[in-house]
Amino acid sequence: MTRFCLLVTLCSLAGLVLGGTVSRAEMQQCLVTDSPTNACLTADPTEKTVEGMGMGVVAGAGAAIGAVWQLRQNND
Repeated sequence: MTRFCLLVTLCSLAGLVLGGTVSRAEMQQCLVTDSPTNACLTADPTEKTVEGMGMGVVAGAGAAIGAVWQLRQNND
């Protein structure tokens, strides 16, 4: 059970970092275009970063749970 919690925590942290990084890069890409949209110009970068981080945490935890589930299915 301890390894399971550690795996979920580590994958969630990795998702947190990657999600935040990707959302920041997406905002920069949006602003660099020749004609940025109104939604791009009015979006709050901090809010978008937090949204990306949240999605990264969920994706990381889901991936860890799926991996553990698959390992347990193969061991049975």
